[in-house]
Amino acid sequence: MSEQTNTLIIRTPEGISFSLLLAGPVLRCQAWFIDALVVLIIANVLQKLLGVFGLISVDVAQAVITLIYFVVSIGYGILLEWLWRGQTIGKRLFRLRVVDEHGLRLQFSQIAMRNLLRFVDSMPLFYLVGGISCVLTRHAQRLGDIAASTIVIRTPVMYAPDIAQIMAGRFNSFRNYPHLEARLRQRISAPEANLALQALLRRDQFDDDARIQLFGEMVAHFSKTVQFPPEVVEGMADEQYLRNVVDILFNTKAAR
Repeated sequence: MSEQTNTLIIRTPEGISFSLLLAGPVLRCQAWFIDALVVLIIANVLQKLLGVFGLISVDVAQAVITLIYFVVSIGYGILLEWLWRGQTIGKRLFRLRVVDEHGLRLQFSQIAMRNLLRFVDSMPLFYLVGGISCVLTRHAQRLGDIAASTIVIRTPVMYAPDIAQIMAGRFNSFRNYPHLEARLRQRISAPEANLALQALLRRDQFDDDARIQLFGEMVAHFSKTVQFPPEVVEGMADEQYLRNVVDILFNTKAAR
């Protein structure tokens, strides 16, 4: 049995370490219970809407009900985890999120894999196989997570840091585009925001080459997520770009 830990340390090629808090079996079970209720409600609604099959044949109706539950239970997790970047309704309520175990961007194939294997994890009853796997594995992974190379993390409530030390009186030109500000807050996850914040707070701990490379990679990621007008970002240093993003994500009081 692997020694279990509640924190995953991810080290970048630049030698920078970031930590992610892992979700334990209890929290995951609570989130699963909420999701199971949602799936059951959706399946029951669809069953009533398709009740006409019961008039044709009891066997046909039973087959349709089974198929509906299978499609909804699998499709629910795949759809929401893809649209909400690793979250379902239950995970949102408990501030949990599915992420790649190496800190890379979560792929659709990973989401599909971990959800297709839910039926294996749920055997024989109440996720017994998946629960045992979460207890025995180092990073609290069920079999679906192991196969998909994913983990489930928890994101505690984040309190705004001292933004003054980040901006240091600098003007944030991104504030002139409130609709893009809102889009940035919507699309950037809490772990991504925290990584950007920690990179700026630790900037003096990196050598110049590592800092330039790291900030460049982060800016490339954020600029693909939300595109600010070319005339605004043209000639802007990567570090300033990152400061503007962090200011928007954490300094909500300054939003228009």
